Amino acid sequence: MAKIRLFIDHPLAEGQPVQLQASQAHYLSGVMRLRAGEVISVFNGRQGEWSARLGDIGKRGGVLHPVEQTAPQRNPPDLWLIFAPIKKARTDFIVEKATELGAARILPAQTDFTNSERIRQDRLQAHAVEATEQCGGTYVPQVEALVPLARLLDDWDGDRNILWCDEALAGPAQTLAGLPGGSWAILIGPEGGFSDAERKRLVDLPFVHRISLGPRILRADTAAVASISLWQAALGDWA
Repeated sequence: MAKIRLFIDHPLAEGQPVQLQASQAHYLSGVMRLRAGEVISVFNGRQGEWSARLGDIGKRGGVLHPVEQTAPQRNPPDLWLIFAPIKKARTDFIVEKATELGAARILPAQTDFTNSERIRQDRLQAHAVEATEQCGGTYVPQVEALVPLARLLDDWDGDRNILWCDEALAGPAQTLAGLPGGSWAILIGPEGGFSDAERKRLVDLPFVHRISLGPRILRADTAAVASISLWQAALGDWA
């Protein structure tokens, strides 16, 4: 397997050249010091992984020639992550680890106690791409724009269950035995927890299932990793 993996937002097929973006060409030629004729691995999130040979390349542009598919497309289970953005580095961590652990979609939500009122959606999407490049995946989850939690719940499809990791239930660890399969989302609250109004609404929703993540109250970024791992082991593609 080639040591370098690159996400290419372009259809991949043998004999169809792919034009590199200037930033990609600079990375390959200026940073990694690759030259024409060398082979890397590429993926586009839809058609698996391909080997591709470098054609003419320089710091300002270049071309790739897909050779053959080397791995099939591997999509994650139908699991979304809803989280309230926190400090920049820790929000980056949540997106990276959710990508590595197999979240299919990532939804930042503005809650009453959310510390961050804005996010850079494009930067977080780039983190998801980089995480996929590094962990050997072929699927890049979509990172959505920040929306108020109330609006997200207003528009929610009740056929998708929500697993609410409720810090108020801190105590004996719970399993997911008995919960249905199908489409799910995990909900992680802000550092200050949910407001009383938000808690009441969540408790009243029939598709929301509360769960404890154990006897210790976890930081939001730790809770995201723990809850995705728990769901994957019980209902996802680790089971």
